[in-house]
Amino acid sequence: MSKKYLALPAICFLALSAGPFSANATNPTAEAERALTLTPNIDNGRELYKTCAVCHTPEGWGTQSGYYPQIAGQLKGVTIKQLADIRVRNRDNPTMFPFAMPSSLGGAQEMADVAAYIETLPMTPYNDVGPGFDLGMGEHLYKQECAECHGEYGEGDTKELVPLIQGQHYNYLMRQFNWIRIGKRRNADEKMVKQIQHFGGREISAMMDYVSRIKPPEEKLAEPNWTNPDFPAYSRRSMPPIMRHRR
Repeated sequence: MSKKYLALPAICFLALSAGPFSANATNPTAEAERALTLTPNIDNGRELYKTCAVCHTPEGWGTQSGYYPQIAGQLKGVTIKQLADIRVRNRDNPTMFPFAMPSSLGGAQEMADVAAYIETLPMTPYNDVGPGFDLGMGEHLYKQECAECHGEYGEGDTKELVPLIQGQHYNYLMRQFNWIRIGKRRNADEKMVKQIQHFGGREISAMMDYVSRIKPPEEKLAEPNWTNPDFPAYSRRSMPPIMRHRR
């Protein structure tokens, strides 16, 4: 086992903050903090999700290219936090920005509603994974450096708004990790950004590959060939295939 990665400081590479909102952030508005306390209306969330489905797919599974992440099953507080950061331009996401604005999404109740609906969606059993090299290294790194925040199985932390990352597409994980490293993901914790500079390319790939292969529990996974019954007439023919799982 390389001493280089054994000595790395403990990190959580996609953690949003050590508390509800990061200290270095522009205030994501009291609206978002309020959204975290509201009782969501799942039926309204289903209606609001129609806009999200255009990019994230009706199932919420995103694309294997990683251009759109899997959001199905994501902790609702994490989704609210990300929407809030995008709204105040504390996270650069030009594609999402118009859809996160009040003119499209509305206020705190709407944020709570759509986030809660997303959390109910079962996750794909066919997410994209990495090349399969150095998985032992990746597992060691994850358990030593990331599990403290993201959980042993990448399940995230509802209270601390740490995202669920199990079953996420490898390419998305790679891109977000590198964006955090170079400062493009501006809502990342500053200390975390400094800490992850220690990782080399091989270590990053190994860890993201391992994370992509952490399977969600059975109760969070969709059945094979499942389609979202809330979108029975939605055409999926033009969507990139995501039913291929590289071993």
